[in-house]
Amino acid sequence: MSQYDIVDPAFGEYVLFNSHLKQLATGFDWVEGPVWFGDANCLLFSDIPNNRIMRWSPDTGISTYREPSNFSNGHTRDRQGRLVSCEHGGRRVTRTEYDGTITVIADGFDGKPLNSPNDVVVKSDGSVWFTDPHYGIKTNYEGHKSEQELPCNLYRVDPETGDMRVMVDDANCPNGLAFSPDESRLYVADTGRMFSDDKKHMRVFDVADDGSLSGGDVFHVVSPGASDGFRLDTDGNVWTSAGDGVHCISPDGDLLGKVLVPELVSNVCFGGRAKQQLFITATTSVYVISLNRQGV
Repeated sequence: MSQYDIVDPAFGEYVLFNSHLKQLATGFDWVEGPVWFGDANCLLFSDIPNNRIMRWSPDTGISTYREPSNFSNGHTRDRQGRLVSCEHGGRRVTRTEYDGTITVIADGFDGKPLNSPNDVVVKSDGSVWFTDPHYGIKTNYEGHKSEQELPCNLYRVDPETGDMRVMVDDANCPNGLAFSPDESRLYVADTGRMFSDDKKHMRVFDVADDGSLSGGDVFHVVSPGASDGFRLDTDGNVWTSAGDGVHCISPDGDLLGKVLVPELVSNVCFGGRAKQQLFITATTSVYVISLNRQGV
């Protein structure tokens, strides 16, 4: 059985047919939020229900990086290389400093606690953008069941003042997000409210020089499954989670092809020596595959 599904012939140039999908670690409950640390040659990712952040390295294999983790979900690195994390349990976004101490970036808005920050990116100007759906407070499985006090918004935190702004307020449940290589576009997944039949899709916004957004049209609808987490390559293609693997979507919103994965995929990130390896978190396991493309 092929590990690829080529929809557009161009996708054949993106994949390497002598490179195979490898399972790096398994036995988790629901893995999410992969982030690559090239300077430490390791991958960090969340095992959310087990309240821990795991670490995988080609040198030492799998180990626990942080436990408890406040039910951390999505992660990224800021422009100084520090870990930025979304915490369901703490209902906050945090930064891990060089000495290991934790700085709170955001934990509330308008005097009310956030819901359960899910995914996060840091723009080149240092601003922190994160989604705040309610998934982590709807049950006790991935956090603490709590009352929702705010809408499910997408926020921006100013790097100098710490001021927060609502950037998207009309999504059912914003989830994954990522900027295009030149940061002129912002892609945002809407995976819908828990226990509902909301339509699931990815939207795209135009980003002005002052950071304001416009547009917000539907960019792509993943099938099967939903676009949960995603990252872009240097050509502007979107590599997104799906029900049957990882789908590669062109900048025009067209499906180019798939990397087939035997578990439901939650998120991806690029890493490795030349940022050409795609790390994949998928239900109980973490996978990797080398591509003929580099991540942003």
